[in-house]
Amino acid sequence: MAMSTVQAAARRHPQVVDAALAGVVAAVSAQAAAELGQVSGGGWVWFAALHVPLVWRRRVPVVVFWVIVLVGLVWVGDGDGDDVSGFSLLVVPMIALYTVARYRPRRHLWAPAALVVPFTVGWVSNGGPWWDVVALAGLFAAAALLGVNLQTRRAYLAELEERARRLERERDQQARLAAAAERARIAREMHDIVAHNLAVMVALSDGAAATTRAAPERAVGMMEKSSATGREALGEIRRLVGLLRDGEAEGPAASPAGAPAPQPGLDDLDELVDQVRAAGVDVAVTQERVPGDWGPGAGLTVYRVVQEALTNTMKHAGPRARAQVRLRYSAGGVDVEIVDDGAGQPAGRAAPGHGLTGMMERAASFGGRIDAGPCPGAGWRVRLHLPIDPSEDT
Repeated sequence: MAMSTVQAAARRHPQVVDAALAGVVAAVSAQAAAELGQVSGGGWVWFAALHVPLVWRRRVPVVVFWVIVLVGLVWVGDGDGDDVSGFSLLVVPMIALYTVARYRPRRHLWAPAALVVPFTVGWVSNGGPWWDVVALAGLFAAAALLGVNLQTRRAYLAELEERARRLERERDQQARLAAAAERARIAREMHDIVAHNLAVMVALSDGAAATTRAAPERAVGMMEKSSATGREALGEIRRLVGLLRDGEAEGPAASPAGAPAPQPGLDDLDELVDQVRAAGVDVAVTQERVPGDWGPGAGLTVYRVVQEALTNTMKHAGPRARAQVRLRYSAGGVDVEIVDDGAGQPAGRAAPGHGLTGMMERAASFGGRIDAGPCPGAGWRVRLHLPIDPSEDT
């Protein structure tokens, strides 16, 4: 805990740390120089000029390095051998070179490396041994390599942190997209369930009200069908709420009896058509070939599209309307067409709104397409194509 606090403080105040480092190096160098008797008189001025730039080593590493090199050269050239601290001239430039390698691009190391050539020539020409050059070059190379290695490691860790942040942002975005898709799916389900069943109930209730006096038994039958439709709607809503409560994105939810409550599909189209017929719309159904095992997803999509189209017929085409549902199954998919004649429709029939959007979204989720629009003269047509292999378990 204490170590992490110190590290955090050091990151917040780097120049204070560098000043402390410069002080420690200067103290050690001064102690060594005093014991060896290397620095005296004016040499302490050059000694201070060599160490003070370390205070800014991380702020301007390249400038500090060249200032230290220049001060060292002038100090060596101005003084004699007894007035120069060899320890300082070794350690301080190494720290400066390490800092350049640690915090600046590698191209800044080419110029310091070029100093080796004139230094070697001058040293050897004055009778200096080769092994001193090799030893010094090795020490400075080690300092530079240490700085490069730490810079590479720092860049790698920064890349990992950025990648982690990017992945977290992507996960958040995916979660938001999934939530939006789930809301859209719930909205489609609620619209399909409520809109259709309410349209059937309204049509049955209107029919019952119109025939109460003339045919009371028929009116009672219509009200019973309206009640049954309402109970069916409640059951579907209960199923949908149960699915949401269980947190399942797909699949059946448990019914109150504990048995699975499946989604409607192709096998339920006859019951759907009977409901619409009971509401007063004459519906004819034609099928080309018997459907295979299309899977629950494709079957639900076909069912909902037919349901929405017939619901719009009940709502907009009038009580004397006739509708035709054509289904054609093939190895490449299923084509569905729902057409009404618009008989008895009010003037200025509006196009479907959210229901059409929901149908398009359902079809698009399976790679299909929806075409909807008015028929020539009167009526409305909805076409669906789902390019799904019958053997595929959606």
